[in-house]
Amino acid sequence: MVTKEGEKVVSRRKTQILAIDAGGTMTDTFLIDDQGEFVVGKAQTTPGDESVGLLHSAADALTFWDMTVEDAFPQLLTGVYSGTAMLNRLVSRKGRKVGLIVNKGMEDHHRMGRAIQSYLGYSYSDRLHLNTHRYDPPLVPREWTRGVTERIDLFGNVVIPLYEHEVAPAVRELVDMGVEAIVISLLHSYKNPVHERRVRDIAQQTLKELGADLPVFASVDYYPVRKESHRTNTTIIEAYAADPSRRTLELVDERIKERGARFDIRVMASHGGTISIKANELARTLVSGPIGGVVGGKYLGEALGIKNIVCSDIGGTSFDIALINQGDFTIDTSPDMARLVLSLPLVAMDSVGAGTGSFVRVDPYTKSIVLGPDSAGYRVGVCYREGGIETITVSDCHVVLGLINPDNFLGGQIKLDRERAYQAVKEQLADPLGLSVEAAAYGVIELLESQLRNYLESLVMGKGYSPAQFACFSYGGGGPLHTAGYVKGLGFEDVLVPAWAAGFSAFGCGAADFEYRYDKTLDINVAYGASDAERRTAGSTLQEAWNELTEKVHEEFEKNGFRRSDVQLRLYYRMQYQGQLNDLEIESPLTSVTSAAEWDQLTATFEDTYGRVYARAARSPELGYTVTGAIVRGSVDVPKPKIPEEPYAGETPPQSAFHGQREVYWDGKFIKADIWEMEALKAGNRIRAFAIIESPATTFVVPPGFEAVLDTHRIFHLRQTSGE
Repeated sequence: MVTKEGEKVVSRRKTQILAIDAGGTMTDTFLIDDQGEFVVGKAQTTPGDESVGLLHSAADALTFWDMTVEDAFPQLLTGVYSGTAMLNRLVSRKGRKVGLIVNKGMEDHHRMGRAIQSYLGYSYSDRLHLNTHRYDPPLVPREWTRGVTERIDLFGNVVIPLYEHEVAPAVRELVDMGVEAIVISLLHSYKNPVHERRVRDIAQQTLKELGADLPVFASVDYYPVRKESHRTNTTIIEAYAADPSRRTLELVDERIKERGARFDIRVMASHGGTISIKANELARTLVSGPIGGVVGGKYLGEALGIKNIVCSDIGGTSFDIALINQGDFTIDTSPDMARLVLSLPLVAMDSVGAGTGSFVRVDPYTKSIVLGPDSAGYRVGVCYREGGIETITVSDCHVVLGLINPDNFLGGQIKLDRERAYQAVKEQLADPLGLSVEAAAYGVIELLESQLRNYLESLVMGKGYSPAQFACFSYGGGGPLHTAGYVKGLGFEDVLVPAWAAGFSAFGCGAADFEYRYDKTLDINVAYGASDAERRTAGSTLQEAWNELTEKVHEEFEKNGFRRSDVQLRLYYRMQYQGQLNDLEIESPLTSVTSAAEWDQLTATFEDTYGRVYARAARSPELGYTVTGAIVRGSVDVPKPKIPEEPYAGETPPQSAFHGQREVYWDGKFIKADIWEMEALKAGNRIRAFAIIESPATTFVVPPGFEAVLDTHRIFHLRQTSGE
């Protein structure tokens, strides 16, 4: 901050937390001070170097505090980053050249994949027809795969010893073919790692002799879990996309340190915590941005006393939805991503390619409107002159209808061209359909919101719940534009739109724990009526696994200078009735299990959880119990944001917040919409339809049949009005 006399004035505000969400379209920055107050910044994502968009976004946020990046960054205590570089590298198949060593006879297994991979990401109709169904090329082609003789069975017994003499020639052949990394994945190595680790050691020695500086990734060192396709895919991704992306994260870390930061950046991980960029398993950060939104929803729900939440996030490229039930989200241990099945603990989410940047086309055969799944990303649409986009997007329709002010996009940093959008919608959409330009654009919005509403309803109803049992949180840069459209008629208990919706995923990153999670597959079977000795042995086996994983957690935190006494540990186990297909992840009520009585406490906790998730009548203890996995989560204390608290000012908005009216096309006619400035509204203000609440980072539409009330936490509550 500089005075008129040119003297530098240092802001008294002390910044503490930096949280960044570099999405496919926009980079959101969330800065929090020592009082828990925060500001949100937004800038276009810069795919070539995400640190550029980050710094622009941070500078945008700091204008609200009259600070510069150089003022704020030296004060920061911690920072969290989530980006798309790794996922983009995977989806676009632009990763490392990876060689793969597997069991002899299994060389085609990765190329074949599992049956589910043949139709992942396709609609039902597209799965049926050959002309719409294709197979992605494998990350590791068959010619870069080698087999070695050995076999360990599913119980961990050595059936065929390792033919060690086959390993070095396989490595030499892969090096001669120009591979840049080597992955090793052998059957059942999670039960007995001896062969896989021996192959790793021989490979490393051979590379040393060859003078080849190639990294070696053994699946047992990264993901010692069941399901060989999932485990192999995930370890390959570690070598193919995650490890090469480490440089992107290091570049972000370097850039913020150049501006005065004195901490190591953390990255949002798939399980809902944050990890260091130095972490061994970096593929855990493959999907980070959407996860931040769910973590933010959980954090906000805890502050507001809301336990059942539907999280809905609309960005430029996708619509992401997740459930928080009884205050916690579900972890999927075998998710799929980029048409690959994986072994990563991932916050359970549904994602569809429908966002504000989604391309809009007319099907030449059916003459119907088709949305996405591809997107213009940061280039917005035809209305963005510098983007070079020729195909219209949902955002072009927003501009044509008057929902978005073309002179106020990103607070006026970017001017959108309504005439370009109007002409493109006319040529590509309206004329082929025989509609007016406005009617065609409105039809796109109706179609999008109808699809989103169906996705949302199927998520909730498909889990056996009713929307009336849940509050819906709507966020993302495009969320407030469409909230009313996709919640209409569903009957949610409440619909909440935070004033910082555009940066909500970044807010979630700032609210996330600094946490490492490690999983290990187990097969502990205990029959109904088992003896004390059998139950005690089962507990001891589980405890040994917890001890092993605890060491891994401590090792990771030690890389960042934390002592063991700084780490809070939470122990989990996955249990099911014997013979069932699905298990449940449960937090242990105990810190150690060594006796039969303590084992009984674990099964009692499982019984209680099973009765809540399914039904008490469905419990079947007579089947006996199976522990399928052990989990350890370790965390350390980090600063977190405070939920805003403002005094109640009454229902009537201040006149200073009113910015006149704008003509908007809505439901077949042009109407006048009241324009309100979001930042100028006060707690308690009631905004009635038709209204558009504008912020530099987002636009909130309150259409006929709705009203919005701003509470003391700067959260809008969107409500359907009677008689509509």
